[in-house]
Amino acid sequence: MIAKTGLTTKNVALAAIFAALYYVLSIATVNVSAPGVSAVQISIAALVATVFGLVLGPYLGAFAAFLGAFVAWTLPPSGMAIYGLPFLLSPPLNALVSGSIYYKKWPIGFGAFAALIIAFMFTEPVQPLTQNWFIALAVLFDKIPALLLIVPLVVFTKWFAASEKGMYAFFFILGFVGNQVDNMWGTLAFSTQPVYNGIFGLQLIDVQAGFLISPFFYPAIRLGQAAIVMFIAVALMRTLKGTPWLWKKEAIFSKYEKGKITEPAAPVSS
Repeated sequence: MIAKTGLTTKNVALAAIFAALYYVLSIATVNVSAPGVSAVQISIAALVATVFGLVLGPYLGAFAAFLGAFVAWTLPPSGMAIYGLPFLLSPPLNALVSGSIYYKKWPIGFGAFAALIIAFMFTEPVQPLTQNWFIALAVLFDKIPALLLIVPLVVFTKWFAASEKGMYAFFFILGFVGNQVDNMWGTLAFSTQPVYNGIFGLQLIDVQAGFLISPFFYPAIRLGQAAIVMFIAVALMRTLKGTPWLWKKEAIFSKYEKGKITEPAAPVSS
């Protein structure tokens, strides 16, 4: 059984396995772009950071996601390209927030997500807010709703647990929230002058123009990612339910599900 406190050998092994999985999946990438928006590589591995939080919990999941992201950035095909360095915290933050919601520590996830949004409000592309409020609105129009979606995930847990469709809806929303956290860190990091100018060689006006265009493009990607996370999470959590591989037995659905996610049958003794 996974220890409730402390870092055990099993924890380390699981983190290493998941980090290796992250690296393998990171090799598969999709390039997406839109007029006025810099081309972005979306890795398949970014989708599974939410799952890391579900299986390993918010803390070990975040550590495994960071380790996997760091290895993926260090080794080929990335080869320590400077462009990827500012965004290494995106996957672990996704895992942290997703895991904290699922394991009934939602204030941690809510606080972390809210802190990213607030920090963005003080970055150069949106300062002063009295003049650039429309840029902040364009960037945050999907991030703030994603933050607020944490509340119904917690308040209406019984409804989500009452049916198979409810379970799919829960993991779809959770996947959307997790990937928006990922994107929020990327946006925050990109909004700093050492990144947008020092690394990418862009001027402030270029960043502001990109922020006004990207809201019409990237939310659709986050919804697609959420759908993939949903199918993976439902199948995986059903399989792992009742096994010692999950971070804790007690999770958000524990007192409601009553067989909605069926536990694996006990092994037949010979």
